[in-house]
Amino acid sequence: MPFFSIIIPLYNKENFIENTIQSVLAQTFQDFEVILVNDGSTDNSEKKALQFKDPRIQYYSKKNEGVSLARNFGIEKASAQHITFLDADDYWYPDFLQVMFEQIRQFPEQKIFSAAIEIETSKKIFPAQYSIPKTGSSELVNYFRASTKEPIIWTSCAVFHKSIFDQIGVFDPNIKSGQDTDLWIRIGLVYPVLFSWSILARYVYDNNSLSKNDTLLHAKMDFSKFTKLEKTNADLKHYLDLNRFSLAIKSKLTGNKALFTHFYTGIDLGKIGFKKRFLLSLPSSLLWLLIQIKLKMADLGLGSSVFK
Repeated sequence: MPFFSIIIPLYNKENFIENTIQSVLAQTFQDFEVILVNDGSTDNSEKKALQFKDPRIQYYSKKNEGVSLARNFGIEKASAQHITFLDADDYWYPDFLQVMFEQIRQFPEQKIFSAAIEIETSKKIFPAQYSIPKTGSSELVNYFRASTKEPIIWTSCAVFHKSIFDQIGVFDPNIKSGQDTDLWIRIGLVYPVLFSWSILARYVYDNNSLSKNDTLLHAKMDFSKFTKLEKTNADLKHYLDLNRFSLAIKSKLTGNKALFTHFYTGIDLGKIGFKKRFLLSLPSSLLWLLIQIKLKMADLGLGSSVFK
């Protein structure tokens, strides 16, 4: 039995999948299996993926049903006790699995392990900024308190003990955008996260992702399943309100007044700070101007986006 099961969902990533797979095969820790799930790609993704003949790679092809079901399919096929996900356009540094292995051996009672990432823009590469103080090489943290800036769990830079999926459940296929956030919330309600300050993966920053269209906003999770819990969990409430703030801003930018009202009315305005309350009050035209300024700053590594 391998130590790690690596699940790679693949959908139309012909320009990235080779580098992604190579970053796995280049790991200094080599005791793993790869479960590569082609979710109905229509480009040359399959052809490029099948170039790799490593016997540890299990290739599956299925009709397109979305990333949640592709990941869940991989979870079902996984034989290792520790599962990690790698999106087909992301990549690991060579010591990702080695550091995760050492963390697991050092803290065997923990179930969730994550690590820092760095962000690549068109202008600069810089480390992500987290909302926790650094006290050592790793921290045992509350997911919600640790994720008020950059989320402490990033899908392509975390390891999960397989048993948590039996208890918490898997990715919700009914959520088309934000399904990972939904799972991290459910996990954070039960488990702490062992976070390593080692930068082990890179995220390529996409400016266009900040202005999602109206259709995608409708597909976002609406947090209604946590309505009861957030009334008694202040950390969860604050985390959800930060996400509601982000979605309210995006709704205003797309001119969707109903969605804006939906997210806005769920926010405890007294707890999110003056700056965010001010931004919520601005007309969309002025918001667009501020966003362009913030994007330029983020591109230079001078601050996170206006939505963080």
